[in-house]
Amino acid sequence: MRNNNDIEVSRRNMWSGILFGVGLIAFIDETVFHQLLRWHHFYDKSTTDIGLISDGIFHAFSWFATIAGLFLFADLRRKNGLIFQRWLGGVLSGIGVFQLYDGIIQHKWMRIHQIRYVDNVIVYDIVWNVSALIILLIGIYLLFRTSKNSTLKEKTANE
Repeated sequence: MRNNNDIEVSRRNMWSGILFGVGLIAFIDETVFHQLLRWHHFYDKSTTDIGLISDGIFHAFSWFATIAGLFLFADLRRKNGLIFQRWLGGVLSGIGVFQLYDGIIQHKWMRIHQIRYVDNVIVYDIVWNVSALIILLIGIYLLFRTSKNSTLKEKTANE
């Protein structure tokens, strides 16, 4: 049976991973698709200047999430409470949730931008959303696998 401290440590591992995962995938999206490939801006329904400003705000958000996740990660390490598989499950869940949210809500429902402005965008949408779903399912599996009275067992096994 787990006590309240084990439950809190388990939650902090998950949330640290989720924040880091969201920040990491947002950073990759911003860097690769917005800046290097220049396929879209965060907000494409206005001028290029507004698109660039929206990219800057999006970039700031990604760094805030990344840094917050890393602060929690460092605190877990300092207190000898890191459960790496659970943290990794959080990272993959954060990546999958963000990418799926981006692909379904922002691309298709709100239409604030598309992955790429081409005739067959459906191919890009399928690759984007299916990869997000696979990453999310792996993350959920790792979180589920580490949720059952595993905190102390894994901590002592890793020491």
